[in-house]
Amino acid sequence: MATDFRLKEILPEITESIVATYTECNMTSHLGHKPLPSREAVNAMLADLLDILFPGYFRRQNLHIANVEYYVGDLIDGLHDKLIVQITRALRHEQENQASPEINKQDLEAIAQQRTLDFLKKLPEIRMVLEHDVQAAFEGDPAAKGHHEIIFCYPGIEAISIYRLAHQLLLLGIPLIPRMMTEYAHSKTGIDIHPGARIGPRFFIDHGTGVVIGETCDIGVNVKLYQGVTLGALSFPKDASGNIIRGKKRHPTLEDDVVVYANATILGGDTIVGKGTVIGSNVWLTQSVAPGNVVALEKPVLRMKGPASKDTGLHYSI
Repeated sequence: MATDFRLKEILPEITESIVATYTECNMTSHLGHKPLPSREAVNAMLADLLDILFPGYFRRQNLHIANVEYYVGDLIDGLHDKLIVQITRALRHEQENQASPEINKQDLEAIAQQRTLDFLKKLPEIRMVLEHDVQAAFEGDPAAKGHHEIIFCYPGIEAISIYRLAHQLLLLGIPLIPRMMTEYAHSKTGIDIHPGARIGPRFFIDHGTGVVIGETCDIGVNVKLYQGVTLGALSFPKDASGNIIRGKKRHPTLEDDVVVYANATILGGDTIVGKGTVIGSNVWLTQSVAPGNVVALEKPVLRMKGPASKDTGLHYSI
């Protein structure tokens, strides 16, 4: 059956009804001449930043010590301009929610440039921390054939790298963009790390899919997580009006040398997992654990039945 173009006469009416919701539903509309940060631009900046953090691995090959400074210099120059634009947009959006007239008088582009420079100055430090993260991954995974494989192939390293960039921007008071970065990593790797979490060096996420690390988590040095681990909030405190109280510690603390196996869930801002503790698979933990402990579930019983669905009497403990 051919398309009946006469039926398209209803399209203006549909358009009008959609546009009418733009004034009624203010939270889901952003109209005007003050654009938000661009997802495409932020993702492109991440590609530039990862090229700087891991030169020679991703887009540009054949780099060597004689030409790498020129290449990185070109990336830094471009990032300077791109970051200023996106950070200015983010600051302007935040400014609209501020009541103070003094804030409105500030030169947001000048602020954005200073914060951009402060961020770029931190890239050598971030690279040094990532060097330790990659080494921890190599030492913690016997399947790893070398550091190159870890950087090329491990989603945990990509998620951690983007988190460390986003966390630094958050520390500099940049709104929106840090969360955009970590959500991009989440969509690519299945690993959800809030940029507000504080994570020490030598951090390794093995496999990674389904890992969730909340905003107020504190993670020490040399911590290892497996897939499906959740470091979440036990409950959300509310004020007298029933509104969530923000800014409180809601997520757990993992001290140095902790290992958390697959699908374990650790909840609560008061929950502290002591140094050197091992948390077994599928554990649900809402209380603190002293250093050096092993926390595991009781071993279940495996029952096998024959082809006729009759119990063979073979019971195995696993």
